[in-house]
Amino acid sequence: MLLSRYERMIARRYLLPGRSEAFIAVVAGFSLVAVMLGVAALIVVMSVMNGFRAELFDKISGLNGHAVVQGYNGQLRDWRRIADEARAIPGVTAATPLVEQPLFASFNGRVEFALVRGLRMEDILNNPTLKGKEILGSFKNLKPGGEQIAIGSRLAEALGATIGSEISIINPAGAATPFGTMPRIVKYRIAAVFEVGVYDYDKAYIIMPMQDAQTLLLLGDSVQMIRIDTNNPDQIQQVVGPLADKVANIGQITDWRQMNRELFEALSVDRIVSFTILSIILVVASFNIISSLIMLVRAKTRDIAVLRTMGATRGGLMRIFVTVGTTIGALGVGAGGVLAFFFITFREQVVWAIGAVTGQKVWDPQMRFLTELPAKTDPFQTFAICAMALLFTFLATLYPAWKAASTDPVQVLRYE
Repeated sequence: MLLSRYERMIARRYLLPGRSEAFIAVVAGFSLVAVMLGVAALIVVMSVMNGFRAELFDKISGLNGHAVVQGYNGQLRDWRRIADEARAIPGVTAATPLVEQPLFASFNGRVEFALVRGLRMEDILNNPTLKGKEILGSFKNLKPGGEQIAIGSRLAEALGATIGSEISIINPAGAATPFGTMPRIVKYRIAAVFEVGVYDYDKAYIIMPMQDAQTLLLLGDSVQMIRIDTNNPDQIQQVVGPLADKVANIGQITDWRQMNRELFEALSVDRIVSFTILSIILVVASFNIISSLIMLVRAKTRDIAVLRTMGATRGGLMRIFVTVGTTIGALGVGAGGVLAFFFITFREQVVWAIGAVTGQKVWDPQMRFLTELPAKTDPFQTFAICAMALLFTFLATLYPAWKAASTDPVQVLRYE
């Protein structure tokens, strides 16, 4: 929208009303602040939701893969053949055998639920989700047959154990005796304490070499599942489809969507609901802009009539008031972007400050899964939010601008 020189001059003067029109300036300021808060809230919330989903997906897929092949009887005896066939499928980047069993861990009279996972040493050391996540000790201290384990930080805290502590892992499926099945209890020394950043995992996981897990669970050379990683998680069903027929008689394939369907569906619904509710702030800001422009038109009725008698066109007057309202909206969008950048950059400090003021734990890992507040800003989504705010602002200027352009100079100046 191109403005002539006089239209730009008048629009600039109307953006800064005089002392007699201070109330109009205050309303326009509130409109700007409302747009700023609406844009900032939308960008921050959507960035946090995106970051939460991405971080959660990375953590879950990093430990569980994009799909798993599970044996019908809890065992895969021919796992080497299945792993080789999986690796030969285009799109599959890794096929990792593992053993996983829910058991119990005991230390100094405390007993906690534990999810024991056995992996080959090379898989433990090269797993991106585990790599560098030790807070005490090191995964390198784990040795097959050494009866050493790595334990999640929350589980270690619940047991009161630390590096060097000797804990007992209880397997209820032990040896059969004339008096019934006796639980199998094996002592292991903690060689590392890790924290992957997902509360449920840090609260339950125990990592050990696969040979030790097989011995603990009396599996022999069998494994319980094969984790499959691909280069396209969104097309996981198409990628692993050729493998389904090959394992149909001995096991089944479960992908990440099936394993975490309820969680990711809830996140999707939450994103839509949050976006819809926060968009109402922009609608309210648009009504504020309408109000401020209508008051400006009423206050400038005589000026508008004079401009009309001097040759100003209806289109020119519409452009002036559309420019005034759109400028307020654009300033609000810019300020909202800056405010959103501040909140996203210093989100941990903001959460801590809110918690200090309210006395409440704003981000509870037990409720939120992740130990830290994540954020991932999508440039396209941010652009869409800003464009939507500008569109609402533009639409809000049309009615006041039309009213200004419809002013009859004869009626206004009749008694002047």
